[in-house]
Amino acid sequence: MKIAVVENVLKLNDELAQQNRQLLKDAGVFSIDLMGSPGCGKTSLIERTLQHLRRHMKIGILVGDLTTQRDAQRMAEYTDQIVQINTGKGCHLDANQVRQGLDQLDLKNIDCLIIENVGNLICPVGFDLGQDVKVGMFSIAEGDDKAAKHPYIVHESSLLLLNKMDLLPYVNFSIPNFLEDINQLNSNVELIDISVSNRYQMHRWFEWICKQTFGRSEQNNESPVMNWCG
Repeated sequence: MKIAVVENVLKLNDELAQQNRQLLKDAGVFSIDLMGSPGCGKTSLIERTLQHLRRHMKIGILVGDLTTQRDAQRMAEYTDQIVQINTGKGCHLDANQVRQGLDQLDLKNIDCLIIENVGNLICPVGFDLGQDVKVGMFSIAEGDDKAAKHPYIVHESSLLLLNKMDLLPYVNFSIPNFLEDINQLNSNVELIDISVSNRYQMHRWFEWICKQTFGRSEQNNESPVMNWCG
């Protein structure tokens, strides 16, 4: 009986997620489910992204958090297309919460939607929100074993970000060990090492968003997007 209940919950979530996916597709919105642990730098990453790209593309934000509105307040300086979703004791966003958030956004005036999931490396992975891609975020400060300990976020992600590279000289973190774990878990996933705080390699993240959102080819040198992504 318990199994049936769980199956029903997941089935309902998946049905709602498919509706979200169709809604976003019809509106021409590329969507990202950004997942990572508390403190890995998700909010700061989105802030930098809004600062850098807001003059050139229209970005909407759904912010998942347990109780406060602090993250949304930080981002509201750069966009009015933002909705805070508080989950209470819930450890992840679900498709219904995302749908309620989408209803408060002007999707016709959004090119890219970033969904900042609740800080957690486990629960968010199992719930489809209707996004186009999942992006997993790790940080140097967490230790080099996090990918191995949380393999499902590596399996599910189209892109992985390794943040806080500026801390590498000061912490015990083995890049070769981390890369070996990633390669064993998902040899096809793209990995970008960045530092949001000092903007190290942030251009690669900006370029990735631009290409995904506008469907630009890396070989398309005539694309105006590439002139301002870096």
